[in-house]
Amino acid sequence: MKERKERIQSIDALRGFAVMLMVIHHLLYNFVNFLDAPEWLFTNPVFDVLHYTFAGLFIFLSGVSSRFSRGNIRRGLIAIAFALVISAVTYYMDMPIWFGVLHLLGFTMLFFGLTRKIWDLIPRKATPVIFIVLIVASSLATAYFRPVAENSFARGCLSVLGWPQQGFVSYDYFPILPWVFVSLLGSWAGLYIVERKLPARFYEAEFPFFPAVGRKALLIYILHQPVLYALVLGIKYITK
Repeated sequence: MKERKERIQSIDALRGFAVMLMVIHHLLYNFVNFLDAPEWLFTNPVFDVLHYTFAGLFIFLSGVSSRFSRGNIRRGLIAIAFALVISAVTYYMDMPIWFGVLHLLGFTMLFFGLTRKIWDLIPRKATPVIFIVLIVASSLATAYFRPVAENSFARGCLSVLGWPQQGFVSYDYFPILPWVFVSLLGSWAGLYIVERKLPARFYEAEFPFFPAVGRKALLIYILHQPVLYALVLGIKYITK
């Protein structure tokens, strides 16, 4: 199957929209933690739902994009390298991020690149049912099943999988379960998009602003929090 390389504005726009919501989310977090804004500004029922909605959309679209690339292993390794830099920097800022969105995306790219042929063996009509069942099952397993590891390596592995152990703290935390199956569900949808089976409007639609943001999603993710952190510190200095 020949893979199409042209950009689809609908995908870039959705990714850009998700990125902008993420930036706003982190800006509100900074306001609450560094400028003493009321806690409800960041933590409330509406934002708690939206947080996982736009993060899930971002992860789903990463799975869609995996169908447009034969370089998923390389892309995954690059994302993981940037994620490790973020872990190092946030550790010294005393705000450690050990397995956030970028760590997860790097893992899912690498994982899909290594296992792509396996998922392609599953009958296409059965694939979304299987992945949705796995999303629900792994969500319930990580919510209600609490394994405890005896050594530091096992504790780290369980925390990354979705069972955070005692003492594990990550200011951005998106474990492998259930999110890897969200990405794989996106890879299933990506097949139909690559094969041009969606309505023509999906491929021809044009949008202002958001596609440009979506095309720079990785760069924005890497840079946005240092920029926002500097912004709130500047506001705190001016208003003290």
